Amino acid sequence: MSMVVCVLIPRFQLTVAVGDREELLGSPAALAPEPGREARIGEVSLAAEAFGVRAGMPLGEALSRCPQLTLVPPDPAGVADAWERLLVRLESIGAAVAPERPGLASFAAQGLVRLHGGTLERVLAAARTALRHPARIGAGPSRFCALAAATRARARRPQIVLGDERAARDYLAPLPVALLRGRDETAALPEALARLGVETLGELAALPRSDVADRFGAPGLLARELAQGRDGSLRPREAPERLEEELELPEALSGAQLDRALGLLVDRLLARHERRGRTLRAVVLAATLVEGGTWREQVPFREALSDPTRMRLALAPRLALLPAPAERLRLAVVRFGPAASDQRSLLDEAAAERRERLREGVRQARAAAGPDAALRVLAVDPDSRVPERRAVLTPFE
Repeated sequence: MSMVVCVLIPRFQLTVAVGDREELLGSPAALAPEPGREARIGEVSLAAEAFGVRAGMPLGEALSRCPQLTLVPPDPAGVADAWERLLVRLESIGAAVAPERPGLASFAAQGLVRLHGGTLERVLAAARTALRHPARIGAGPSRFCALAAATRARARRPQIVLGDERAARDYLAPLPVALLRGRDETAALPEALARLGVETLGELAALPRSDVADRFGAPGLLARELAQGRDGSLRPREAPERLEEELELPEALSGAQLDRALGLLVDRLLARHERRGRTLRAVVLAATLVEGGTWREQVPFREALSDPTRMRLALAPRLALLPAPAERLRLAVVRFGPAASDQRSLLDEAAAERRERLREGVRQARAAAGPDAALRVLAVDPDSRVPERRAVLTPFE
C-alpha cells in the first residue's frame, strides 16, 4: 500500500518575516503586499483570522475589517533560504521531497519504512526529528488526503489515514471545502462553492461531473477528483546545486553604481570553478533592503548564457523594480544549462585581429612615452556634482 506523507508548517512565510519579533504573531498581523504586485495581503496570524482577515484578501478590505492590523514587510529571500534548509533536512532521511509552496511539502513513504524501523510511525518521527521545526505531519493514500490529515494533526501527534481510495473518500467526506485552498489550482473555489450551498467535500464529490465541469471548468473537475480521494502522482525535485555570490553595498547605491555592482556579481559568478564551464538558464536576483525586508526576482534567460555582457543586459532592467535602496545584493543560479561552446564565428576573427593591432599600438606608445602614454577613462559617478568623482583614468589593459 502506497502512502504519502505531508509536512505542513502553518504561517511559514509570516513567521520568517517576523523574525525575532514573535510578539507580532499573537496580535493581528499580516504580510504586506509585495512591491510592484497586486495589493493583496499574504499570510495572516490567528488573531487576524478572528476578524475575518485571510490570505489573499485585498489590502483595503483587510484594513476595513481589522483597522489595527499590523503589516509585516515580506521577506521572500529569507523565506526561500529557510525553506531550502528544511527541504535539505527532509531529504537527509532519504525522502524524495516534492515541495508545493514554502511551508508545504510531500514525499512518498514507500521505500522509507524498512529504512526507519519497519513502521510508518517511525518514518514520521524521523521526519519530525530532521526538521527541528514545529510542523504538522499527516499521512494518507493520496497527496490531498495527506494534506487534510496534516491540517487536523496536532503539533506533536501526526494523523494517519490508512486504506485505499475509498478510505480516503470516506475520510474527506465530512471535511469543509475550505481545504481546497491548500492547492493553488483550486484555491479560488471554496467561496463559490459556499455560495451554492456546497459546504463539505462529500457534497462536492456527489455532484454530477458534467455539472461541475460546466460551472467551474478544469479547476472544478480537479476539486471533484480530490474530494473523491484521487490525486496526481508526486513530482520530487532534483537535488539542487547551490551557486551564488553576494555583495555588501557600502552605501545606498543607485543608477550606474548599482549597475556596476551587478556587473561585479555576474563576473564573480561566472568565474566560480563550480560552474565547470556550464551555461546558466535561470538565476535569482535578490536584495536586502535598507528599510527592512527583502526583494527577490527570478530571471529565466531566453537561452542558456555564459556571456557576462548579455547577462547584464538581461538583469539590469530588473534593478529598476527595487522598491527601496538596498544594502546587500545577491545573485544565485537556479538552473544550469549545457557546457558553453568555445567555437568562434568567422566575424570574431576580424574583431580579434583589430584588438591585437590595438594592443600592439599601445605597447609601442608606452615604449616611446612611458607607462602612462595610453590610459582609458572609466566612468565612476557621472551624476556627481564634483568633477573629480565623475571619471578616473585607468590602465588601458
